[in-house]
Amino acid sequence: MADNADNGSPGQPGLEQPQGPTEHLNIKVTDNNNEVFFKIKRSTKLEKLMTAFCERQGKTPASVRFLFEGQRVQPTDTPDTLEMQDGDTLEVHQEQVGGC
Repeated sequence: MADNADNGSPGQPGLEQPQGPTEHLNIKVTDNNNEVFFKIKRSTKLEKLMTAFCERQGKTPASVRFLFEGQRVQPTDTPDTLEMQDGDTLEVHQEQVGGC
């Protein structure tokens, strides 16, 4: 008497285990003139996104600052550390330089 009727079916193609939150996020970066969309992993340092945006817009990273929900974003931050969700937006502002 074999009791293997309820083993599930591990060999069926097309059935994958549902994973936790998706590994990639779509992040919008805007400087009020341009919008650029990036797809990055939750664990990727935002420095890569910041550098890529600056290269596309012809800006230097030192000349702008990136904000998420009003807080300055550091190059070492990741979407996970900032608790970002798919579709969130980073704002880019011109860095203000002191007066005379």
